[in-house]
Amino acid sequence: MESSHQRTETKYQQVIAELELRLEHGVYQAGDKLPSIRQLSGQMAVSKNTVIRAYQELEASQKIEAHPRSGYIVTLRPCLETQPIQTPGFVDLLSLSRTVLQDSLSPALLPTGSAHPNTSFPAITSLYAEIGRHSRYQTHVPSHYLLPPGDEQLRKQLVAINQWHGITASASDILITHGAQQGISMALQALTQPGDTVIIESPCYFGNLLLLESLGLKVVEIPASLQSGMDLTRLKQALQQWPIAAILINPSFNNPTGSVMPLAARQQLLAMTQGIPIIEDDVFGDLAYAGRPPTLYSMDDSHRVIYCNSLSKTLDSRLRIGWLLAGRYQPQIEKRLLADNMGSLNLMQSAVAEFLKTGKYRAHLGKIRRFYHQNQRRFSQILCAALDSYPWLVGRYHLNLADGGFLCWLTLPEQANSDQIYQLAYQAGISILPGSMFSTLDSYRHCLRLSYAAFEDNPRWHTGIGQLARIIADHLKPASDMNEAKKRIFQ
Repeated sequence: MESSHQRTETKYQQVIAELELRLEHGVYQAGDKLPSIRQLSGQMAVSKNTVIRAYQELEASQKIEAHPRSGYIVTLRPCLETQPIQTPGFVDLLSLSRTVLQDSLSPALLPTGSAHPNTSFPAITSLYAEIGRHSRYQTHVPSHYLLPPGDEQLRKQLVAINQWHGITASASDILITHGAQQGISMALQALTQPGDTVIIESPCYFGNLLLLESLGLKVVEIPASLQSGMDLTRLKQALQQWPIAAILINPSFNNPTGSVMPLAARQQLLAMTQGIPIIEDDVFGDLAYAGRPPTLYSMDDSHRVIYCNSLSKTLDSRLRIGWLLAGRYQPQIEKRLLADNMGSLNLMQSAVAEFLKTGKYRAHLGKIRRFYHQNQRRFSQILCAALDSYPWLVGRYHLNLADGGFLCWLTLPEQANSDQIYQLAYQAGISILPGSMFSTLDSYRHCLRLSYAAFEDNPRWHTGIGQLARIIADHLKPASDMNEAKKRIFQ
């Protein structure tokens, strides 16, 4: 029989293995604060003494440091500054992205690959009733273009929404766009020329990568910690090495990882990039479960941050309603928006404006935040239990759970090939997104982006999650076991 001492030793070694995996894959980077003893004890369902023993062992191996009143910090590694930064290069992801996106449209798939919000809420029903009323009203109005900057009543409603983020802006400062994607595109076109270099965080939302590809722009990927966002040491190196036309960043609940850049890092980012335009993608910012740092736009006193947001993640992606705060670049972006989009969606903008006037949107935000947080807890419990049912996976993966949004980032052992896992999952009727879609490099082939927006605590989802875990487990088995594993996947 196993003694209690042996069981305790096994547990603290499992904690060490998990933390070392997080360190290896950049979940925690140099200078990051580790979870408190109480937090990690709860996360891993072990005693506080077990966590203390694991931290002591990691401290002895100089991987972490104990700081008075601050807890444990990942050891700073000065050699990081001497590591080479990726040379600027062009993006080439169109063919892969098109294939994956077309596959994910199948209604038969379990939608864990989708980044669309859940629309089964009363507010969405009210919204579409409003759209129906405006549709009938439009038949009595002469046909005309709705010119930029967009519907005046909608812009007035967005003034209040911006204030929730600590952003003071008038209706005249707001440019309505066809989703945040068009806003980012307009900003990039106003700030850059083909061949210019743009800094992005890595991993980066594939839609933004496709924009950069279509505009003929080069990118420098700056690694981002799952805990604190873009690595500012590497950013500083890149700024010293190349002329940078703009920085594109998603600092609040990054897509795909969910990382949030802390307040101090945001302040440092603004201080070290003086004179360089920053495009802030904030589409998931309103889905914070408890709170988040202020937007870069609200912290910027030089008017060089361009703020992009939309209602696509909080209401419905089909609305295609986004907005832009362009700061000092507003004249050229508004001119480009007019040339690119002479006629906006009259019906949708006026209907959404009326819906926002009802006050239902703010109550809806509170409801969906609670809903997604609950989904996250249950989805992660089921997935981790399914993965842990395979002994060779225990302690060898990390599921990053953000404090907002509805996406999570699964990091598997380095030998995993998420493209192959994606293909097997697709054949089994499960939609996922491979990590290779989120980088111009080959850095995240062992990662998967998953969504719990549409999760339901029912047998269909339980079975689907279990099957995904089995696909992953069989994929990571030794080669000698693979033939037998493939036979079992679709049983």
